[in-house]
Amino acid sequence: MDGLAVLSGFGVGVIVGLTGVGGGSLMTPLLIGMFRLHPALAIGTDLWFAAITKSGGAVAHQRHGHVDYHITTLLLAGSIPAAIATLAAMHFTEAARGALGALTFALGIALLLTAVTVAYRPIWHRVALRLEPWLTDARRARWTLGCGAALGVLVSLTSIGAGALGATMILLLHPRLPAQRLVGTDIAHAVPLSLVAGLGHAWMGHVDWMLLLWLLLGSLPGIWLGAQLTRRLPEQLVRALLCVSLVTAGLKVIH
Repeated sequence: MDGLAVLSGFGVGVIVGLTGVGGGSLMTPLLIGMFRLHPALAIGTDLWFAAITKSGGAVAHQRHGHVDYHITTLLLAGSIPAAIATLAAMHFTEAARGALGALTFALGIALLLTAVTVAYRPIWHRVALRLEPWLTDARRARWTLGCGAALGVLVSLTSIGAGALGATMILLLHPRLPAQRLVGTDIAHAVPLSLVAGLGHAWMGHVDWMLLLWLLLGSLPGIWLGAQLTRRLPEQLVRALLCVSLVTAGLKVIH
């Protein structure tokens, strides 16, 4: 089982290195399907996996000036309170232990939304430019806050959304943001959100720490290899493979 966990971490790491997304989207269904973890335990373990693996990227982007702190602050102002409220509701209503069907359904929907986001990524920028005249500074700030709140709920329930969905929301509301700053801002928001949600799940006992360790050991070389492969594989092929994986996992989880 330890070897399988290292191999699984390596495989997901390669995909993350190739695409920049897919960690939470693929790791959680993998933990449920292959390692037979309860959905709540899989979600909590994946949140810590995401927070730790993305921390290095967040530091690197911060050093290169690729983080828009105004957008990050607005997102966190919405996502952190929403995450805490969601975790409190899960604890006091015992949703994490009792509502297995609701958790798995939410996870499946999140996977399918992520697949759509990845598949049509080039289109979102054109949509955002059409919306730009309607978005005043005040409206943009309110919508950014609201998107943060939505991500806080989704990430706390499913561990999915802080990557591809978060980047798409930022792109729709801030289409003039350079690509490097969009990615850096998305990661800078994802790390503290994943950490807060992960702490909440850990408090409820929803983290398999030993399995997490083995997954991390495999993921680090996988992420490095995936980053090297991005120079050789066509982006459309990588995106198509990731979308197929997400749709397959989402439909399997729902059913």
